[in-house]
Amino acid sequence: MRMRHVVIIGAGVGGLSAALRLAAAGVKVTVVESAPDPGGKMREVMAGGVPIDSGPTVFTMRWVFDELAADVGLSLDDHIRCLPAQTLARHGWSDGARLDLFADLDQSVAAIEAFSGAQDAQAFRAFAARAQGIYATLKDSFIRASRPNLLQLSRRIGLSRLGELMRLSPYSTLAGALAQSFRDPRLRQLFARYATYCGSSPYAAPATLMLVAHVEREGVWLIEGGMQRLAEGLAAMGERFGATYLYQRHAARILVEGGRACGVELSTGERLAADAVIMNGDVTALGAGLLGPDVTGAVSMPPSKARFLSAVTWSLQGKAEGFPLLRHNVFFSDAYRAEFDDILIHGRTPRAPTVYVCAQDRGDHAPAQGAEPQNERLLCLINAPANGDGAPLKPSDLQSCEEATFRHLERCGLKVTPLEGARVVTTPADFARMFPASGGALYGPAQHGWIASFTRPGARSRLPGLYLAGGGVHPGPGVPMAALSGRQAALSVMADLNLAPALTPPSTP
Repeated sequence: MRMRHVVIIGAGVGGLSAALRLAAAGVKVTVVESAPDPGGKMREVMAGGVPIDSGPTVFTMRWVFDELAADVGLSLDDHIRCLPAQTLARHGWSDGARLDLFADLDQSVAAIEAFSGAQDAQAFRAFAARAQGIYATLKDSFIRASRPNLLQLSRRIGLSRLGELMRLSPYSTLAGALAQSFRDPRLRQLFARYATYCGSSPYAAPATLMLVAHVEREGVWLIEGGMQRLAEGLAAMGERFGATYLYQRHAARILVEGGRACGVELSTGERLAADAVIMNGDVTALGAGLLGPDVTGAVSMPPSKARFLSAVTWSLQGKAEGFPLLRHNVFFSDAYRAEFDDILIHGRTPRAPTVYVCAQDRGDHAPAQGAEPQNERLLCLINAPANGDGAPLKPSDLQSCEEATFRHLERCGLKVTPLEGARVVTTPADFARMFPASGGALYGPAQHGWIASFTRPGARSRLPGLYLAGGGVHPGPGVPMAALSGRQAALSVMADLNLAPALTPPSTP
């Protein structure tokens, strides 16, 4: 029987996951990637000759990758080294307040009681239980399954559990649910932040997104060497089964014949014939005609207003003084609602931003005073509107944005002094160039309103032979979600091509 050939456009996490699953099933797999390395948005930036994680930096839902490796007879531990974090993140405010959250529930409850009182501590315990319940209801019925509509989701959950479906709180906003749970506005602010992990505003996103709180408490992992090692590990596993990766090659057109995707043409003119094509990129590139006129109708084009969050990032080496940083740190805005109004309503970078700082040379415990790294690798990030293709930041606007960001850090007690020549700034316009047709949006369409989760495309496009994977596809954005989308794309290809799922693990490590 002729070996089937699948071409995957993009070596992001979704593409890498699909490549591994298909190659292990005996499929010939070719991955075409315009960048020099795998990872997609999970990228490293060289600042002063040193690599700095400058995309996703929080690794959760490790079980997704353990299962992906186990499905093909491998172990994730043989390809990356990572440790569970005991302290999930450190949070700071300009009045000097500080709160750590922990993997251990009782530790977090005690910390919140010391921070905000017994009533909010008990409210957090109830919130954590509610988040865990939502996650448990959706894990198998929605997150790891093919894209359902509301009726299909109800059927998967089952008539005996319809009460759980209503407890998902799809019609309440996350901010509204938090206002009913916590007295302290700082706690509302902290847990509202989870909506931004899905590229959304807590004032418009459904309360269902509180499940992110449980995802983090279930495990945040610190990968030795940074997140790029995960991408390299996935690519190495795929190579063991024969997957081929063509880096610095640009896919110019998806070939269509007889009403079916049949290959990919590169910008060099080379043609790769295929039995199926998987698009691991922003699906709006299809509708915009960037991969040829024959595939523009393969997906529905979301309106540009559905884009919400991009970012401005500073990848730097420098000295961090005054605040005991951990690996993950969040410094909250003094005008939280105004931050999202600036982005959503006014289309501008926030005048009073919340700042995320990833201190990549630190773990989940602050070093002893005097033992801090002299010069360390930092990623500083603020949210920004995804209008990089229409209203790029002017130099003066970027300077004002930078001043507001680092001035806020100083008010919170952190002074950052970059090394000369060791700083790289990335704006929404830069992200728009890296990820065509996205406008710089980093998470796909925003999850605003209860219906948004059901409008993302699934693994199968409207065009036979063309499949989809990535953060803009079901089940959503984030490293593990993108991996699950790649797995769904691979399984869909296997089902449609009548490929047996039997796997033969490699004989030698």
